[in-house]
Amino acid sequence: MKTKYQVIADEIRSKILSNEFVVGKVIPPELQLQKDYGVSRHTVREAIALLVNEGFLRKEKGSGTYVDDTYQRRGDGVSSSKTIGVITTYLSDYIFPSIIRGIEQKLRENGYSLLLASTNNDVDQERECLEQMLSQGVSGLIVEPTKSNQYNPNLAYYLSFKERGIPVVMINAYYEELSVPFICVNDTKAGYLATKHLFEQGHQHLALITKIDDLQGKYRMKGFIKAHEEMRTNFDPKNVYTYTTETKGQVFQTIREKLASDQEVTGIVCYNDEVAQGLIQALADMGKRVPEDYSVIGNDDSFLSTAGSIKLTTLSHPKEELGAAAAEWIMLAVQQEVTGNKIFEPELIIRDSVKRIQ
Repeated sequence: MKTKYQVIADEIRSKILSNEFVVGKVIPPELQLQKDYGVSRHTVREAIALLVNEGFLRKEKGSGTYVDDTYQRRGDGVSSSKTIGVITTYLSDYIFPSIIRGIEQKLRENGYSLLLASTNNDVDQERECLEQMLSQGVSGLIVEPTKSNQYNPNLAYYLSFKERGIPVVMINAYYEELSVPFICVNDTKAGYLATKHLFEQGHQHLALITKIDDLQGKYRMKGFIKAHEEMRTNFDPKNVYTYTTETKGQVFQTIREKLASDQEVTGIVCYNDEVAQGLIQALADMGKRVPEDYSVIGNDDSFLSTAGSIKLTTLSHPKEELGAAAAEWIMLAVQQEVTGNKIFEPELIIRDSVKRIQ
């Protein structure tokens, strides 16, 4: 458990890294910090001493305590000019190892090292990751945003990177509130192609399962709706099932209950392959089969798309190529100003999970 002075030091450090306390400016006096935190002057001085030692603050006799930038030059032995920070939502599952592999290989080929962290799609963990990257003095940052379709309280940290001249590129999604370059798949097109394929196979009543706290899910839903508009077919809002990072496990129970009483839906578009495989299992628990009773389409062409007994029709995701493109972008941006985004176009991969209705 952290002591009081360590907690205070952590909060002051966070304010420095997010530019609430600006380099070269004086921080509030000790008496004010005492009042703010309800502690003794000794505790405040211990916190300040810790941050002085770390290079975040410097004391000037008779003047006050100032925000310093010595920490940016230390790097704890890591060469900041050749270190790229990488923050992803997850590390060890689904498509993320392939993306990281693409980044790491390209960086290694060009003499860069990689500082890796993950947020588990949690904004508090994202803040800790961003503070770590700033403290370590990385020369560039590749980020997969956390809950990109929700307001993020860490946006100020990204502005802090910009003010420090540290380039940032986002992968898979981005924060719409920020003007930050991104490298993504065209998720609207992915949702559109999946939905269109089901229509072409004779399905008229479709359902969608999508993740709503990430931008990818929002755009895949947009593609689902776009295909309905093009086919001049109305979709039933009750057949759109949304979930968040925390509620994914509940969505299958909801859709089981709905399908048990709804005999019209025959095709289901899923947010990704993981959800599609979960749906196939949920349907099996109901005594239903894919594609005989329901046609199902995944997304991302992950290892899960061919891991089960039913090989999934899905949409392509470049994975390693996307990671390599992000690495190339950030290495160039470290040397010179770079603008522009890169968008990969998905392709439909037809396998066994869709049945044609005559």
